[in-house]
Amino acid sequence: MFKDNAKYSYFCEGGLCMKGFFLKIKNWLQGLSFRTGLIVLLLCVPFYIMSFAQMALPISAKTKGVLWVVLFGLAKTFQWGGITILGVEGVKRVKAYFRKKKDNNVE
Repeated sequence: MFKDNAKYSYFCEGGLCMKGFFLKIKNWLQGLSFRTGLIVLLLCVPFYIMSFAQMALPISAKTKGVLWVVLFGLAKTFQWGGITILGVEGVKRVKAYFRKKKDNNVE
């Protein structure tokens, strides 16, 4: 189950290690296109809005709490998934786009 060495402190069972599993997911996400990364990243916005807007609904506090956890969790998942797909260079491209747009509006 657990390896004794601190270097291998992640959970392993039957040859499938959690670290290896998450690395496979990360590599698959990074193989997706820049456009897909932007779409996934933009999907976090409606979920952030819904996670806080649902507080105005006339429902019980327990239901509001559950809805907030689910919607906020989805927003964070889309946010980090989009950033993973974009990678460092993609994030730089997005930042450069907004800087250029800001400079054009100032002038």
